Amino acid sequence: MRASARKSAMPRRAQLPAGNQHKRRPIPAAAHNPRRRFLSLAAGAAALPAMSRIARAQAYPTRPVRVIVPFAPAGPTDVFARLLAQKLSEHFGKQFYVENLPGASGNIGTGRAAKAAPDGYAVLVVSSSYAVNPALYDKVPYDPIADFDPVTRAVTAPQILAVNPMVGAQTMKDLVAVIKADPGKYTFATGGSGSPGHLVGEQLRLTLSLDLVHVPFNSTGLAMGSTIAGHTPIAIGAPIPTVSQVKDGKLRALAVMGKARLPALPDVPTVAEAGYPGLEAENWFAILVPAGTPREIIMLLNRESARIVAMPDTRERLTALGMEAVSSTPEDCSALIRTEIERWAKVVREAGIRAQ
Repeated sequence: MRASARKSAMPRRAQLPAGNQHKRRPIPAAAHNPRRRFLSLAAGAAALPAMSRIARAQAYPTRPVRVIVPFAPAGPTDVFARLLAQKLSEHFGKQFYVENLPGASGNIGTGRAAKAAPDGYAVLVVSSSYAVNPALYDKVPYDPIADFDPVTRAVTAPQILAVNPMVGAQTMKDLVAVIKADPGKYTFATGGSGSPGHLVGEQLRLTLSLDLVHVPFNSTGLAMGSTIAGHTPIAIGAPIPTVSQVKDGKLRALAVMGKARLPALPDVPTVAEAGYPGLEAENWFAILVPAGTPREIIMLLNRESARIVAMPDTRERLTALGMEAVSSTPEDCSALIRTEIERWAKVVREAGIRAQ
């Protein structure tokens, strides 16, 4: 009785329906192998952040986006940034608004942008001074390589070498001969110490052994005004506002310091066509985001920026301003920045240029 009671107290195994005694449910392989189960769970967990990033990129933007311009309004960088912001706003249905943070040749605004959250809601538009300033200043509030991820180089705007019509030079070779014939007499005006025009002028001076004196102004417009008035016979500056002054006959353009002629000034040769290959120097505008911004958002902005600068009305507007749409991959933009840092550091060092 005791044995029988103990036997009846033992739990019974669940009985399978008749005919199914041998059809047991298969046990997953992962259950037999704890390591395989762990790897399976780990792979699923690793996929979650990637899926989350993709989801964020697909939803981007969900709120207004700051487009930081580290220069004052109405300058070339600002003009391009506002055109870009307008088109991005129209496409995404969310506001992309320009915030001007000028000062110290772009250093102040760029330093502020470097501290922004890397979430795609702070976009920085810079000019080539971004790559020059680290050599020009004793200290800058950003690391041009580590603090930002490039999106694209979007636009180029070559510098223009122009003279007062009273200067006895019809070509660049004429101008070089005139300067060498009367050393120390000629000056060139630019939009400031360390500006793209200044660097181009110093490159010409060093390469061609010219006795030239630089006269900096607070803007390209003031520099052009000085040359128009005859105070500084030579000026080097951006297409805005040089092109309009050349078309009005107030200045004579001798060379475009870029790789191609400007559609706005089709009769003006490039510096290579003028007889001086290797002296090309283009100002460029690039779009950057704080380092660590999701790759999916970077590529989304890259595609949309390329689409925008390729639009007929955008190209027409840029051409009228003396700019050329180029666009690039993030990797090509990164390579350009590194090359420009090295190139202009050499010019700054050899010319002894310091920011003022």
